Amino acid sequence: INSGKTIDNTFNSGVKIKTARIESRPHQFLFKDDIGYHFMDANSYEQISLEEHMINAPQFLKDGLEVTVLYHAELETPLSCELPQHLTAEITYTEPGVKGDTATNATKPATIETGAEVHVPLFINIGEFIKVDTVKKCYLERVKRK
Repeated sequence: INSGKTIDNTFNSGVKIKTARIESRPHQFLFKDDIGYHFMDANSYEQISLEEHMINAPQFLKDGLEVTVLYHAELETPLSCELPQHLTAEITYTEPGVKGDTATNATKPATIETGAEVHVPLFINIGEFIKVDTVKKCYLERVKRK
């Protein structure tokens, strides 16, 4: 779990394997500073700090985002932090698209409110909201805000 690697092993019969109990707990992202990324447990309101390598997509974290933190239950230590698969974010900067150049499925870089860069279709402009896939780190669709 710490490294994220999958290892195939074949065990002889009678071999005892010590299992680790893993719990997932909802947390809310608070802020980032020199120490790391700070989260608050949604149930106990305790705050924890995680290093960047423990978060699956830190570039998409924004204030108040609900995430899932995996804990080693016996040791009460955080193992990793998982963002929701889809995230809605506002475009803060992108170059204007060229009118009529949509037949080629061309994309352009755009910066979202978290500071991350995502490639979006040419018709997306500053101030619009998009849905981003945090696993593939790509644009999914435009979102209409109410």
